Amino acid sequence: GSEMCIRDSLGILLVSCSAQKRVWYLQDAQPFTPEQIAENGQIRIKPLDRLTIVVNSKDPELAAPFNAASSYNSLNGLSTYSSSSNGNLQILTVDKEGKIQLPIIGEIDCDGLTRNELAKKIENTIRENGMVHDPIVIIQFADVKFSVLGEVARPGQFSITKDRISLFDALAMAGDLTIYGQRENVALIREENGMRTVHYFDLKNPDILASPYF
Repeated sequence: GSEMCIRDSLGILLVSCSAQKRVWYLQDAQPFTPEQIAENGQIRIKPLDRLTIVVNSKDPELAAPFNAASSYNSLNGLSTYSSSSNGNLQILTVDKEGKIQLPIIGEIDCDGLTRNELAKKIENTIRENGMVHDPIVIIQFADVKFSVLGEVARPGQFSITKDRISLFDALAMAGDLTIYGQRENVALIREENGMRTVHYFDLKNPDILASPYF
């Protein structure tokens, strides 16, 4: 399905109860001509997102200062670097202006970028400043989550590692609706661009596959 913007518990599925003996999804679905799935499903970074950023290089010593939980101090005009030895990845929080502070590199504007776009921007910054000639940057969201509540086998909060997930994927992670779940009245709550919207789905209707919220 198209992008399902679900992070930090913003995507919440609610299902009500109705007794039924047999369960069918996508009823009366007919074969159709294959069509290209939209590829606009990458999550765009926004203020207060939490990211892990790893810089790799053929020379690990050159990349190490970018990766440690670090701090910069200015002493007599010189920048000094100190890092922790716990080996944990640093988690960076995007500020309310859509910027992050990176060790050595400094401030980077990332609001509205995808992970890949931000990675390329950081790589170019490192390369252009002559810090590392072959940087490879890997970025992950630190806490992309969604919640499933209601008449499902395992209600709760779930983490995902990819940018997009379908409605059926989310329900499957929660163990699917129980026999009592009302499949024609599933609600998705989404928050995007400062607005909260609620969308209702009939899981028996094959037309949901064309929905931008599927």
